[in-house]
Amino acid sequence: MKRQRNLKMKNYINLGLTTVLLTLPQITAAQGLDTTPTNSDIGYIFTTFMFLVTGFLVFFMAAGFAMLEAGLVRSKNVAMQLTKNVALFSLAALFYYILGYNLMYPGDAWSVQGILGTFSITQLETVGLEATETDLSYASVGSDFFFQLMFCAATASIVSGAVAERIKLWPFLIFVILLTSVIYPVQASWKWGAGFLDEMGFLDFAGSTVVHSVGGWAALTGAIILGPRLGKYKDGKVNPMPGSNLALATLGTFILWLGWFGFNGGSQLYMDTAGNVADISRIFANTNTAAAAGAVAALVLSQLLYKKPDLTMILNGALAGLVSITAEPLTPTLVESTLIGAIGGLIVVVAVPILDQLKIDDVVGAIPVHLFAGIWGTIAVVFTNGDANLGTQILSIFVVGAFVIIASSAVWLILKATLGLRVSEEAETAGLDVNELGMEAYPEFSKIS
Repeated sequence: MKRQRNLKMKNYINLGLTTVLLTLPQITAAQGLDTTPTNSDIGYIFTTFMFLVTGFLVFFMAAGFAMLEAGLVRSKNVAMQLTKNVALFSLAALFYYILGYNLMYPGDAWSVQGILGTFSITQLETVGLEATETDLSYASVGSDFFFQLMFCAATASIVSGAVAERIKLWPFLIFVILLTSVIYPVQASWKWGAGFLDEMGFLDFAGSTVVHSVGGWAALTGAIILGPRLGKYKDGKVNPMPGSNLALATLGTFILWLGWFGFNGGSQLYMDTAGNVADISRIFANTNTAAAAGAVAALVLSQLLYKKPDLTMILNGALAGLVSITAEPLTPTLVESTLIGAIGGLIVVVAVPILDQLKIDDVVGAIPVHLFAGIWGTIAVVFTNGDANLGTQILSIFVVGAFVIIASSAVWLILKATLGLRVSEEAETAGLDVNELGMEAYPEFSKIS
């Protein structure tokens, strides 16, 4: 009986397959040749799709920054840190299209050739590309804008963690507006917008300098002008201020690690050939290897220096490995990626106590991770990419650094003189959650029964 049922089922399947095969030519004819994408269309489609997918991977890094920072600040400041991260991303999304995108990518419409882009609002293609002359050799404007926006927002997130626990909300958000609409786009145009640094031969594949060191320089100037947290440096000693939740910090690190595949992989910019797809897979592998090497290097060195491994160092070591490989994730071998990432992890462990000696209070370690490792990654390009020139790489680091230091310092100082940057001592002691927001992230922990 069972065998008969199986035979009947087999006959039905064969009949169905025969029917499908017989109707296929009719279906194809009915559809017409105009529904079959051309080779250029296919390249355009796949590259656009790549930007959208890698873009939302980079978007997820916003959650990573939020969780990392929420875990590394004290419980009385967690809600403030989360508020800053949601607000900074939202402001970046608005002001980057209002001003930043065309400043960064002016095309042939430079206000000052190679230096200053165009002051105009971003325009997308018309619906369905109707009556639009589109360059099918690249991708849609919408996908490119979406992808690049995520890089811009990430730059602001870097600053947020370094100046945590003592900065007022609204002055910080005003700084974010100027950073994402002017400071970041202008310097990014010098490389990625085909500006003068690009013409000089500066190489920065996915932004060790353009994104990470820019965020690091802005964070450094902010931390110096703000000053350290109350009680951080007292009587010649460094007083540890442990974060509220290392589980959240660890989760944030893994989210950032995941998002980095989009960060670096999408920077290949094309997914229209087998070669480009293979290169993207190579970038993924190198990115992951560098992160792992950075974490292991920080693990080993913290054990040697402090006799016990330090989780926060390990987390930042992984991030430093990621930042280090970002300037050139394509050309290195896996061995070279390991060395580049490992040196990034070592830089973090060494740099954190140096900043403490200088009384520069960086709450989450953003300056060692993004600035110092970003500089190292930009220099490391010369070891794996034969087109890189050491002098050009170093000069570009200094040019971008000088611009961001001057611009950021000016904004910070103006805000300090007008609105004030820092909360009162009473507010800082009680916590920014209550004093700035009127709420607490963990209200049950502060109640005494």
